[in-house]
Amino acid sequence: MQDIRDAILADDTAAVAGLKVPESYRGITVHADEADMFEGMASNEKDPRKSLHLDDVPTPEVAPGEALVAVMASAINYNTVWTSIFEPVSTFSFLKRYGKISPLAKRHDLPYHVVGSDLAGVVIKTGEGVHTWKPGDKVVAHCLSVELEAPDGHDDTMMDPEQRIWGFETNFGGLAELALVKTNQLMPKPDHLTWEEAASPGLVNSTAYRQLVSANGANMTQGDVVLIWGASGGLGSYATQFALNGGATPVCVVSSPEKAEIARKMGAELIIDRSAEGYKFWSDPETQDPREWKRFGQKIRELTGGDDPDIVFEHPGRETFGASVYVAKRGGTIVTCASTSGFMHQYDNRYLWMNLKRIIGSHFANYKEAYLANRLVAQGAIHPTVSRVYSLEQTGEAANDVHHNSHQGKVGVLGLAPEEGLGVTNTEKRAQHLDAINRFRGV
Repeated sequence: MQDIRDAILADDTAAVAGLKVPESYRGITVHADEADMFEGMASNEKDPRKSLHLDDVPTPEVAPGEALVAVMASAINYNTVWTSIFEPVSTFSFLKRYGKISPLAKRHDLPYHVVGSDLAGVVIKTGEGVHTWKPGDKVVAHCLSVELEAPDGHDDTMMDPEQRIWGFETNFGGLAELALVKTNQLMPKPDHLTWEEAASPGLVNSTAYRQLVSANGANMTQGDVVLIWGASGGLGSYATQFALNGGATPVCVVSSPEKAEIARKMGAELIIDRSAEGYKFWSDPETQDPREWKRFGQKIRELTGGDDPDIVFEHPGRETFGASVYVAKRGGTIVTCASTSGFMHQYDNRYLWMNLKRIIGSHFANYKEAYLANRLVAQGAIHPTVSRVYSLEQTGEAANDVHHNSHQGKVGVLGLAPEEGLGVTNTEKRAQHLDAINRFRGV
């Protein structure tokens, strides 16, 4: 492993191609025999630091159409938090189900799960039938793992019945020294970014692109008013950038003055600080308060000059969904990709059907959407939102930060990279965008 690291740090791609693949590597895992360790505990009491382990694991066989990647850096997403607290179900049920479809898929059904759905690194080996990528290529990976043996996914690969999220519903994820991916997950690493910066956009950038920009999502157009929950967080920070970049008007909902300042640094002008306004959408755990929905809608109109949101970018779920349906404009769209505050949503359907609103479910992105989202990062039109970086050994702490929402933007994790700041090959482009690249740092 040290030889691989040394060759990559020396930018010696020829040497990478000639190196022997290690028989094992270090990866962040959860263990099947610990899946009940938090039984009976409230979600916020479950501690990822107790369930996430740094283990030596065997290197998997590289099958046709796959690549083994030396991971220089990765990042934390909510799906790693869900995996670590075994909610809503243990991910070992996903691995077992996947393992039944073929002998090669059976490799994933193990008593440990190497997690993580982002990476930036270097290809060290490819399987048979791979022609686009070769050892030594610097890459990032999106997290759509798809079989494409059924007709359903050939219009939109997210519709394939065997579509899965790599590192969550499959094994051998990116929070490790090595990762196994399908080669149609690979994309060129943006050359002006460090390893940790390049690793961080993957899942959330692609998700926000499909959810907001793509015709498969809200199909945002110039002039749209877009209400963005958690605008300084991992998903919301990219939605805010896409809205600004696409000629829309974001209304950014945040929860502190510090987060409001981050939204301003991104270029947003219309900002609602939930904590300052004191919104209480639930009067008790079972009852929502429509008066608070109305007060929230009035604040949006005050900021926009009377306009309601054309699009509501939803991901908190239970806590906010009733308000989201209420405030969307007549004929507007509520597009949802997650439920970080709870999966069971409640809303008053009168405000949906009588005002001809739409709810759209959006899940990750297909390869083209992910590729276009990554291309915008490579062009310097969209920027990473890394606020803090941890070592691989500190992954539990990083996941705990995300679990308790004590982070901003994205939290990075170093793999084989020995320190932050490495991997940049286009210093001129980086200099042009340095302030934007660093605006989340240290917040």
